[in-house]
This record gives sequence, C-alpha cells and structure tokens, in this order.
Amino acid sequence: MPFSQEQLNELNLLALFHSSSSQEGIKVHKHSADPATVAAAERLYTRGLVTQPDGGYLTPLGSEITEQVHKLQSVLNSKP
Repeated sequence: MPFSQEQLNELNLLALFHSSSSQEGIKVHKHSADPATVAAAERLYTRGLVTQPDGGYLTPLGSEITEQVHKLQSVLNSKP
C-alpha cells in the first residue's frame, strides 16, 4: 500500500528534525507555510510526535520515529 500524500507530508516534516537533539525544534508558520505542511504539523501533534500544533520539539516517540525516517532516507538514497 503506497503512502498517501498526507503521510508523505508528515514524513517530510519529520525529516526536517534532528533526531539526535531534543533541543532543536521547528516552527511551522501558519500564515506563510504551505497549508499542507501546517496540516501535517497539526496531525503530528495530535499523534503525540511533536510538542506543539505548529511543530515545536520532538516528543520521545517523535524522536524515535524521526530516527527511523532518517534511516529510511539513508537506505533509499544509497546507490544499489
């Protein structure tokens, strides 16, 4: 089953976080960001992966998932 566009937006947003640092967050500016990114941040917040509806910091679960997202990116970006 392929990822939906909403899921891809969430994965792309998670990829912007540094999973190794709990002190680095992101802010999705509601008035200037792409509406799909704003919605993705809100969904991640609802799922308990980030601390604020506009991004904030990763929760422990969010950090774990972001680490997996980075691993997936690494594998997919490697040459076969």
